[in-house]
Amino acid sequence: MVKARKNNLIRRSKGDVVFDVVNFVLITIMTLLIIYPIYYTIIVSFSDIDAVATGKVTYRPVNFSLEAYSYALRQPRIGSGYLNSFIYTAGSILWGLFITLPLAYAMSKKYLFAKGVISWFFIITMYFSGGMIPCYLLRRDLHLLNNRLVLILGALSTYNMVIARTYFQNSIPDELYESAKCDGASEFRCFFTIALPLAAPIIAVLALYFGVAQWNSYFHAMIYLSSADKFPLQLVLHTLLNASMQALTSAESGSLTSGEALDLMRQAKIAETMKYSMIFISSAPLLIAYPFVQKFFIKGMMIGALKG
Repeated sequence: MVKARKNNLIRRSKGDVVFDVVNFVLITIMTLLIIYPIYYTIIVSFSDIDAVATGKVTYRPVNFSLEAYSYALRQPRIGSGYLNSFIYTAGSILWGLFITLPLAYAMSKKYLFAKGVISWFFIITMYFSGGMIPCYLLRRDLHLLNNRLVLILGALSTYNMVIARTYFQNSIPDELYESAKCDGASEFRCFFTIALPLAAPIIAVLALYFGVAQWNSYFHAMIYLSSADKFPLQLVLHTLLNASMQALTSAESGSLTSGEALDLMRQAKIAETMKYSMIFISSAPLLIAYPFVQKFFIKGMMIGALKG
């Protein structure tokens, strides 16, 4: 009798089954929509240039070739762009953590003087800004134009500060600070010996945010930098793609001889395939780094989500 009741409790209704099936189908479709562009980028980068130009590549590489990577790695600015991107990304992470963590720690304290006013001062900047022209004029007056520091010394991200503040408020007991202060610890000592060692999850989250934002950025570099040897990888890619599009337009305009047109068409095909190889090359560092911070990333985001 008891066993029969348990079976009735375990038995699922048709509505539950339909709900699970619909969820499974939707999640599968969303997963494919996310994975396929990445997969397509990879297979195109390893396919023959003519096959890519004629649209024959759909679900597997056609006439496997490393020609796109060969052309990409022979570009003189790829190496310097890669190095610049690493410098800008590392610098942005260090600078972002340097200005965000102390501020978030201070904002997490209930006894901070005028805490409400200061909080609103920062929150307003999330919705209103001076605009691109005042930012440009400010950097010009600071003599940062065409200087590598212009991409590193960015403004404070209020969103990241709020995430870090929430972590300090909800994840580190106040009793730890009170015990340390009873032993004579100052606020600076509490921050460096208690808060920072226990903040590894949120530091990983912020480092990933700062790193991804800087690594994928090219617009600020396009505005503030004029020397090609200082361009980050994304701006180098943007420049090469624009050059390939101009070559294709010139070839189709009919103003060139047949030989020049064929040569430019060939260059446009190479650039089209090289674009995918460069996308994969530029994405590889983030794809490699993410598994190492995934555990901390998920933990830090869950803490903010549950107790924010």
